[in-house]
Amino acid sequence: MNKIYNNLSIENLVKTEWFNQFDEYYQREQILKGLEANLDISVYAKPVFTGNQMLSIRLGLINNLDVSIYAKPEFDPSQMEQIRDGLKGNLDVSLYAKTEYNDQQMGEIKLGLIYNLDVSIYAKPTYDWRQMNEIRKGLKDNLDVSIYTIPDFNSSQMREIREGLEDNLDVSIYAKPEFDWQQMTEIRLGLEENLDVSVYAKTEFDWCQMREIRKGLKKN
Repeated sequence: MNKIYNNLSIENLVKTEWFNQFDEYYQREQILKGLEANLDISVYAKPVFTGNQMLSIRLGLINNLDVSIYAKPEFDPSQMEQIRDGLKGNLDVSLYAKTEYNDQQMGEIKLGLIYNLDVSIYAKPTYDWRQMNEIRKGLKDNLDVSIYTIPDFNSSQMREIREGLEDNLDVSIYAKPEFDWQQMTEIRLGLEENLDVSVYAKTEFDWCQMREIRKGLKKN
């Protein structure tokens, strides 16, 4: 190992005070692997990065990626991986390489970019990753997602509206925040069965009552 860093061989470098400031074994391992691969370890050989963060940056350097986009302490290892993966796929990671998104939200935006969807519709911190997932699925199926992109709808409510749209149902009957997802399910099922859901599509009925009324209408 004849790689020189700051005029020191690796063998001598590991004996220095600089190297010993990295008290985590995994940090030291990532630095040594970077040196052995002739990488510019100055990008990540900093105590502010954990070993897992260093790993993600090192892998990016190996892939000749612009790691400056995510080589920041404020991104956790999982966020870094989502950004690195996007860079590998030549995606516009600037749309999600933001600290306000957790790794799961980043993943949903990344998937939208992979499928060439208009991610601007759901790339907003106000949506959690499950809500983003439902909007992304709707966009992929060319549905009018504007009907359920209201942040007041949780992901389960969004799913019920999306499934209704897929079946060409009049979701306006139940696409209302005041109905929980289970009530929405009962109304959706009634529409699928061509029942007069107006009889029970009322907030005063809980989902169990709605189900019983639906079953009664189905028998008639």
